[in-house]
Amino acid sequence: MNEYRIPSEYYFRIHHVRPRFKGDIENVLIYMAEELTAIGEKEVDKFIQEANAAIYRYPGNAHRELKTINNWRTEISALFGFLEHTDTTDRPGRRAIELAQRQDLVESFKIWLYSFQYPGAHIKPKNVLEQIEAGIHFKPAQYILKLLRYANENGGNSIGITKFEACHCIFNDLRVTRDHEDVAKTWERIRKNREDNVTYDQTGDVVRYAGDIIDYMEIANLLKTYDSRTYYLNTLEEESIIKFCESTEWFDGYDKMIDARSGSMDAVKECVNDWFAYVNRDIKDTDFSTDILAYIASDEEELKQLKENAENDEIDATTAELVHAEDDFTKRVTTYLDSFTTKDIGDIGEGLVHGHECMRIKLGGREDLIHLIKRIPTQFAVGYDISSVELDERKRYIEVKTTISSKPLHFNKVHLTKNEWNTANSTRDRYYVYRLQLSKTERTLFLLQDPVGLYKQDLIDMIPSSGADITFDPKKVGKYEELLTWKN
Repeated sequence: MNEYRIPSEYYFRIHHVRPRFKGDIENVLIYMAEELTAIGEKEVDKFIQEANAAIYRYPGNAHRELKTINNWRTEISALFGFLEHTDTTDRPGRRAIELAQRQDLVESFKIWLYSFQYPGAHIKPKNVLEQIEAGIHFKPAQYILKLLRYANENGGNSIGITKFEACHCIFNDLRVTRDHEDVAKTWERIRKNREDNVTYDQTGDVVRYAGDIIDYMEIANLLKTYDSRTYYLNTLEEESIIKFCESTEWFDGYDKMIDARSGSMDAVKECVNDWFAYVNRDIKDTDFSTDILAYIASDEEELKQLKENAENDEIDATTAELVHAEDDFTKRVTTYLDSFTTKDIGDIGEGLVHGHECMRIKLGGREDLIHLIKRIPTQFAVGYDISSVELDERKRYIEVKTTISSKPLHFNKVHLTKNEWNTANSTRDRYYVYRLQLSKTERTLFLLQDPVGLYKQDLIDMIPSSGADITFDPKKVGKYEELLTWKN
């Protein structure tokens, strides 16, 4: 067999920062997004001090050397644009704040890939200059999606690509990254290599950068794989894929230098702040929020059932009454229920937990109490999301915290607002935090009862932070429960 070689005149090995935490990337990013957002804008030295302290607190980092901690911070900042810089301060970027607020890792990776390009300030200035002098002008996710769409025009999305093909036929070939070769030509080269049984250098160090982008595209739900070798278009994400393919957005700070194939270190460094501003720009007109129920459903039937549960069409006995209610409060509740969307993580989480609670009571033989289980719109600020009930008719107040990710997350932290913490303090053992984690493979529900009481017993840690940051060991407090699906 022949091993494929890029013609020497077209060879340029493209690269980016590889985070030391790549194997745990989803856990790290959502943790750091929350921590950086809590820090806010500070003078540079103060911000670095507090950011490093947060990194030290991440499980397994307590005894790491300062050099490693600094590397984590710069990798998070550089590659994912979680920080923005001014002349005197650092602050959390828009992308970090969005992730902390929305808890949607799938969306976060889409947005990041949508902007990611070569060259960019995610690598060192000297490396940016090398790419400029080589004429690099390349958005990897966009090109890969365009190529797979072309390959599958007549194939029914049955044609995929390997990391090795992506590395040698796309990432390291100037015909693609510099000359913008039409995807038809690139695909024909890949197809011909397959036909001729041509092999590729599969050394990990060689393919790692192309492999990273492919992995991130899988996390973003743009690609799917069945064997961790060949990656296919995810047809359920057609809307997002079209947005990628049709996008003309590009950071143009380097363009004059790219056109001239020449630049300077000073000129490259002058673009740094503009780059991070670009990465953190407002893209509200481009919606990448995840249709959560479609994401977690295994088939159309389950999707139908999940939507029914989340919308409370059958199980919320109060809805029909609210429609006819005259008082202002209930009218506002009705309006809230009507605005439900399957892309709202908070609503989805509350809807699924509402269904869980109704089923818990039903299985307990107290179906007569189901009408007492109600969702409370956030804007009413009562300090919890669901008013539920015990089998003995005592109240149960539930605050729902929902996260969506590609892989199941390990976690030991939740944030309660000041109002939620105060309500937890006044209701004590009647107050529950339901931590719901939704991924492609799992729906995990973790219950933490009476967080204030646990804190006073030194069973959990609490740091005041615009409310309370609660840290706990799931092996010592709380419990996991099966997420029940309502069945009428």
